[in-house]
Order: sequence, then structure tokens, then C-alpha cells
Amino acid sequence: MAQTAVSPKTGTKALVASLIGSSIEWFDYFLYGTVASLAFGKLFFPNTDPVVGLLLSYLSFSLTFFIRPLGGLIFSHIGDKVGRKKTLVLTLSLMGTATVLIGLLPGYDTIGVWAPILLFILRLVQGLGIGGEWGGALLLAVEYARNDQRGFYGSIPQMGVTIGMLLGTLSMSLMSLLPEEQFLAWGWRVPFVLSAVLVFLGLWIRSGIDETPAFRAAQQSGSIAKVPLADTLRYHWKSVLIAIGAKVVETGPFYIFSTFVIAYATKYLDYDQVTALNAVTIATLVATIAIPFMGKWSDRAGRKPLYIGGTVAIMLFAFPYFYLLSLKSAFWLTAATVIGLGILWAPVTAVLGTLFSEIFRTEVRYTGVSLGYQIGAAIAGGTAPLIATWLLDVFANSWVPVALYIILTGLISLVAIGAAKETKAADLGADK
Repeated sequence: MAQTAVSPKTGTKALVASLIGSSIEWFDYFLYGTVASLAFGKLFFPNTDPVVGLLLSYLSFSLTFFIRPLGGLIFSHIGDKVGRKKTLVLTLSLMGTATVLIGLLPGYDTIGVWAPILLFILRLVQGLGIGGEWGGALLLAVEYARNDQRGFYGSIPQMGVTIGMLLGTLSMSLMSLLPEEQFLAWGWRVPFVLSAVLVFLGLWIRSGIDETPAFRAAQQSGSIAKVPLADTLRYHWKSVLIAIGAKVVETGPFYIFSTFVIAYATKYLDYDQVTALNAVTIATLVATIAIPFMGKWSDRAGRKPLYIGGTVAIMLFAFPYFYLLSLKSAFWLTAATVIGLGILWAPVTAVLGTLFSEIFRTEVRYTGVSLGYQIGAAIAGGTAPLIATWLLDVFANSWVPVALYIILTGLISLVAIGAAKETKAADLGADK
């Protein structure tokens, strides 16, 4: 079953829709992570020890990672049965509604224990939305791409992660210029509420695209899976395990470099809050620029060489990273964050989605990539800031165990990718 050819204009339109929608989803998602480091401990868990409050705040951040696989299963089932486009409209609507409601949620001082309870519920709703979003956005791009451009096309939705994070961090940096009292009272809420405008923009853009050629071909051939999850686990269990393991080094260090570092730098090393946020903002901008180049490079060199090279580099940088932070210099904080998040992480995330899409058949591809990605994220991503904070507390604020944790994520992923074949020559429309 050959993949249907599409015009460059149509492919570009799908690519833009994938990028913009993905960026909005991740913007909504990362807003929470940034504010969790800066304000939620004070607003929703005020009657606790500061370290416990931060841990509870990170716990609310981590919970979504464990609900994301459920969101992935629900929406990937729809995506593999009904289509990628309809599913992406649903996920964006769900995420946008939850984000706006978080921005309007009263704090503990106003409604007591209902504040953290409702915060947890809305965060779980966000997790359901993002759980189904990533796979759909990825396939919207990859299934429109020519075989020799899949690495580049597959890297574009990954830019949505960093663009969303860039917008989230930048908006919080601007709000952090307010006096702390005003920031805690209303400043942090502004980006959450205004995200509604971006959601409507994303829905409008996605409504104007067609279903992907690969999915239409599967419909026409009658090869749509009756129960995609059952077929995935029966025929593609090895690919699911590879995807879970490969995701570990892409997500664990990412949340150390981008989310945990904000709390670590400000609460343990006495960096200024704006300095820490600016370091992450600059690093995220570098990563956003690097990702499509890495994706394009993988179309020539292959997915595995870039993935393995980035993984090994992250492992080697784990100890130097924390040493540079310990110098308590704004320059070295920024340099360390740019190297870790902006440069070394970029090749890993750039090829991850394309690699995942190439190891599953069309009729279960949405389910397969979502299952592997979201379970891997739950295991290593959602727990990363929580584990890092716990390690600091247990080992008397020593960063050495956290560096060893980063190395461990790399070892796990190297084992996983070792079981995968090079996939750049695969035909997404062909049976595997």
C-alpha cells in the first residue's frame, strides 16, 4: 500500500497546523510547570514546610504524567478509528478549557482544601488532553511527508514543545517583573486566561486541514483496526517497549534542565528568579532553532546516530552541568542550561517522534506512538522534578545523586534504542 502523494502546499499547510496546535497545547501545559516552581506551593499548599509545599506542588505537576497514558489510549483509539484531524480538535479544546479554569481558580485562603483538590482535577484534565495531542500532531506532520523528508517533518511538532515552553517561560518572566505580592495575587493568572485566544486560533487552523493520506489509504483498503490497543499489544509490543525506553532520556533530563532547575537555582543556590527564568528562556530558544536542523540531518544520517550521540552527550554533561550551576554565576547558569537543554537535548527530541512513527503500522500508529511516548513520560518525566527534589533533601542538598539520575536515564534509553533498527528508509504506507 503506497503512501498517497500530496502537493507541497498541502504538506506545508498540515505542517503549520501541526506546529501551531502543538505549540498552543504545550504552552498551556508548561505554564503549569513554571508556576508550580514559583507560586503554587504558596497559593495552594500554604500550611506546610516550604520543601514539602514544593514537593506537593511538583506532585500536582507529576500527576498528569500518570493520566497522560489514559488520555493517549482514549484519543489514539479515536485517532486510529475515526481520524487524526477530529481527535486533534478534541484534545486542543480539552486542554484549553482546563488551562483557563486554572487561571480562574481561587487559592487556599479563599476556598480552603477545595483549592488544591480542584487544581489537581484540572491538571488531570490537562493530562488527558496532552496525552492524545502529541501523537496526533506528530502523525499530522509525518504522514503528510515524503519519505526523504520525514525526519524534518517529524521534528516540527517537537518544536511545538519548545515553542510552548518558550512562550510559557517568557510570559512568566514578564509577570515576574511585578512585585511578588501582585504576582501571587493575579500576575500568574494572566497567561492562563489569555491562552483562550490561542486555543481559538489553533482550532480555526486545524479545522481547515484534511485527513492524512496514510489514514485515508488505510480507510480505503479496509485495514482500520477494530481494537487498536489490542492489535498494538499483540503485534507491536516490542516496539512499544522500545518507545517507552527511548523516551526516558528525552524526558527525564528535559524536566531537570527546564523545570527543576528553576526551583533549584532560586531556592538552593540563591539565584534571582528572573535570572533562572531567562536562562531557561534562552536555552529553549536555542533548542527551537536547533530541532528542525537536527531533524533534517536525520534524513541523511539516520535516526539512531543522532539519538545515540545526543544521549551520550547528555550523560557526559551531567556532572559538568551541576558544577557550572554551583559557581553561582548568572553567565554559567545560562551557559549550562543552553548546553544541556538547547544543544545536547535537541538531537534526541528531534528524531524521537519520527522514529516512533516508523516502527508502527498505519492502523495502530496513533495508539503505538502515544502509548510508548506517554508511558515513558509518566515513568521518567513526571517524576523527574519530584525525584530530584527528594534526592537533594535526602543527601543534604548534594547534586551528585541528581547527576547520577540523569546518567541512569541515558543508560536505560541506550539499551532501548539498541533493540531498534534504523528506520529512515521505511515506507509509512507499507505493511511492516
